[in-house]
Amino acid sequence: MSDNYILVLYYSRNGHVKKLAEEIAQGVESAGMEARLRTVPAVSAVCEAIEEDIPDSGDLYCSEDDLTHCSGLLIGSPTRFGNMAAPLKYFIDGSAGLWANGSLINKPAGVFTSTSSLHGGQESTLLSMMIPLLHHGMLITGIPYSEPSLHSTTRGGTPYGASHVENDTLSSDEIALCRAQGKRVAQLAAQLNGAN
Repeated sequence: MSDNYILVLYYSRNGHVKKLAEEIAQGVESAGMEARLRTVPAVSAVCEAIEEDIPDSGDLYCSEDDLTHCSGLLIGSPTRFGNMAAPLKYFIDGSAGLWANGSLINKPAGVFTSTSSLHGGQESTLLSMMIPLLHHGMLITGIPYSEPSLHSTTRGGTPYGASHVENDTLSSDEIALCRAQGKRVAQLAAQLNGAN
C-alpha cells in the first residue's frame, strides 16, 4: 500500500534542477499532498568510492523505500548530451527489484530537466527519462496545453514536462509550469488512491 506522498527525485550539479524540484514540490503541496524531496549521489570513475549515507547539505539521498512507497513520482535531471545525467540513471538502473515486484505499476509519474541553452536537448532528455518509468508500468503525466504558460514561455517548459534554460532565476512561466506539473501528479495520485 502506498503512503500519501509524491517523491520528487532529482540530480542537480549546479542547483538549477534543484530549483525546479522545489517549485514542483510547491505544486504537489498545493494539491494537499506531501512532497518528499530526495536526491542521488554523484557517481565516481573510481570504483571503490563510496558516498556517505547522508549528504553534507541539501536533501537526503533517495532510498529504495522512498521509491517503493510513493504515491507518485517526479524525476529531474540536467541534460547530458540529450539524456539524463549518469547519477540519476545509475539510481534508476538499480531499481530492477521494484520492477520485478511491480511496486510502481499504475502510479503517476512525470519528468523535468534543465539545459544550458534553449536547444540543448530538453525534449530528448525528458523522453529518455520516461522510458524506464514506462518499463515500471507507471502512468506518464505531462503538462497539458490548458496551462497558459505553455503558450507564453520563451525559455523552458514543454508538454513533456517542466524545464528550464539555465539562468540565475527561473522565469515566471517556468515556475508556473513546475507548479502545474507537481499539482497534476498529486491530484492524479489522490484520484488513483481513492479508487483503490
